Amino acid sequence: MSGFSHIDDQGRARMVDVSDKPETLRTASAEGALVCKTATLDAALAGTTPKGAVISTAELAGVMGAKKTSELIPLCHPLPLSQIQVTIAPDHALPGFRVRAEARTTAKTGVEMEALTAVSIACLTLFDMLKAVDRSMSITAVRVISKTGGRSGDWSAGEP
Repeated sequence: MSGFSHIDDQGRARMVDVSDKPETLRTASAEGALVCKTATLDAALAGTTPKGAVISTAELAGVMGAKKTSELIPLCHPLPLSQIQVTIAPDHALPGFRVRAEARTTAKTGVEMEALTAVSIACLTLFDMLKAVDRSMSITAVRVISKTGGRSGDWSAGEP
């Protein structure tokens, strides 16, 4: 089983030991989308959906989700987030919402999982708040789009 960072010599899952790594400034950006009917998007923007302030609630949920990443993802290190920002923008071309998260920390391991969790939880919250008016929605294209810091250096995904 050697060669797998989260598997020990006996094949058991383990958290990677990062104690010898230096703390560095690390950032990560992730994105995703919730695709819905045009009428659903319009109702959310007009504030006429049954559950109220859809966008601001989902943005807050994404921040809260990022802070709980290590509780949700097995073997994920708990990180001291210095910033997490979730932005949701309507996109009539989808139609739906574009969700983006920016995470920042000074730590021994990367912050990509926190950015991905923020996007995922924000999308799930949008879905939950809009499902009464549109059950055909889909969450799509959740991915890391950039990261900085750490031994592997900076990385950017470019266009999908």
